[in-house]
Amino acid sequence: MIDDQSADKFDPDELEAWSAVATLLEWLPAALDAQMQGDSGISHFEFGILFALSGAEGQSLRMSELAGYANSTLSRLSRAVARLERKLWVRRAPDPSDGRITIATLTDDGQEAVRAAAPGHVALVRKLVFDSLTRTQARQLRDSSRRITAAIRADGEWRSGESTLGGRC
Repeated sequence: MIDDQSADKFDPDELEAWSAVATLLEWLPAALDAQMQGDSGISHFEFGILFALSGAEGQSLRMSELAGYANSTLSRLSRAVARLERKLWVRRAPDPSDGRITIATLTDDGQEAVRAAAPGHVALVRKLVFDSLTRTQARQLRDSSRRITAAIRADGEWRSGESTLGGRC
């Protein structure tokens, strides 16, 4: 029998809640990746990079800032951006004001790729997430997710800002 007060064991409600969250954390990314790979030939991570650039001023970001948005190491981000460069969707160049900094810029073809990929992504997220919840539950999910994110990282989460796609992703 599990001691509900034990510091190294979940109580039954915690275990049930954590099991649900852990399952979501495993299944949702796989579903998002499968849809994005099938529809657009890129990973959900790569789509996130394109989407972040599409909403940035001048469709450009420092690689270090983009890594923060993507919650990624510079190494992982650099490999993903290299794949996007081969598709001619992103280009990298030194910052004219500081050559030690690299700027990633979304190309016109990259913007079109984001526009083409967004409808399938939005449809899947609506089907898997929003169609399963009431509006109140969706707001509660948002608020709970922000609280958990703030507990993980004090600077909070990435927010979409003013994307050229109207915040659709």
